[in-house]
Amino acid sequence: MKFGIIAAGEGSRLLNEGIHIPKPLVPINGTTMLRRLINVFTNCGADEIFVIINGTSGFTSNYLHELKNTVSVPLRIIEKTTESSLHSFYEIVRTINDDKFCVTTVDTIFKEEEFYCMINSFIRGCEDGVMGVTSYVDDEKPLFISTDKNMYINGFLDSSIDNTEFVSGGIYCLTRKSLPTLERCIGGGVSRMRNFQRYLVEDGLRLKAYPFTKILDVDHAGDIEKAELFLKGEYTDD
Repeated sequence: MKFGIIAAGEGSRLLNEGIHIPKPLVPINGTTMLRRLINVFTNCGADEIFVIINGTSGFTSNYLHELKNTVSVPLRIIEKTTESSLHSFYEIVRTINDDKFCVTTVDTIFKEEEFYCMINSFIRGCEDGVMGVTSYVDDEKPLFISTDKNMYINGFLDSSIDNTEFVSGGIYCLTRKSLPTLERCIGGGVSRMRNFQRYLVEDGLRLKAYPFTKILDVDHAGDIEKAELFLKGEYTDD
């Protein structure tokens, strides 16, 4: 199975708060966020790992090209400035030649054992996609996810309706059945991941939600310590 990492953002909020390292290279417990994900994907049996970075990300590009010679899994580097996260997602997915794949953003922080279980569930299952979700809201603009009693997704919502339990965690496991929807979204000017996901439901794809205890994002300087404590099992804020 092949994996992708979206690392094309500028990390402007971190920069404004005094973090002058490119976001993908910010260390969490001594390991860059980029290397951490590569390690996690490798441990999950990745055949190939694709990483997209901004075309002007010199430091990140140099880091990746050096890393490429030290990792045990083929590392494919896409250097391209895109207009949105969905376009970055598209650049990765159009390059992957595999029936099943998983893509995350570089600052998605989760427990590795939960991710491993999700990947196994996706590989063994017959769903068109499995999305990582959590009841822990850590995003400034969360995407709420409505499911049926069997955890199949029936809606992606900008606000909670009827006490919607889960929000998106930014972990997308999909099959090639999603490609026509993705192509149509890109061709039609759609630029947000959440709208692409809505079209997946509208097109009748069977998407299942896989719950994690917590999924965190690193958007602000204070999130770095929070992520470190979480991965150490020391972060208890509910």
